Amino acid sequence: MNLAELLDRTGLDALDHLERELSVPVLDGLQAQGDLLVLPLAMLGTITVPTRARWHPVPPEGVELLRGAAGGNPHTLVSDRDTCRWSPAVHDPLGLTIAAFENTAPAFLVHPEHGGSGVAPGRWLVRRQQERGAARSSGPRRVLVAD
Repeated sequence: MNLAELLDRTGLDALDHLERELSVPVLDGLQAQGDLLVLPLAMLGTITVPTRARWHPVPPEGVELLRGAAGGNPHTLVSDRDTCRWSPAVHDPLGLTIAAFENTAPAFLVHPEHGGSGVAPGRWLVRRQQERGAARSSGPRRVLVAD
């Protein structure tokens, strides 16, 4: 699928500088889109989804997972009907996880500045990225990456 097809199917948009005829890659592993990371759930033993977590189907218009700094552009999870479900009920000791999702067909993250990225079927976590900030007297400071 190319970016134009993905945008047509979802009703979302991307900025004009992105080439709409390029194929959207579908990756089966760790990936990043701006200030988000998508990680296989099995990689992160300290992060769990409670057995009683409520899972929601991803609707046709998608799910906005995160909006950029200062009300900026959204990262939206989209998929074909009945192929993906998501839950914000995730226990993460670092507090970086936004949601978990499970998909039986490729799902996509769409962002106006970054275009689209595909995620192969599996169980995934979507987390914020963090980086080291200026050191304080108590040691290095960690700050969220702002997109």
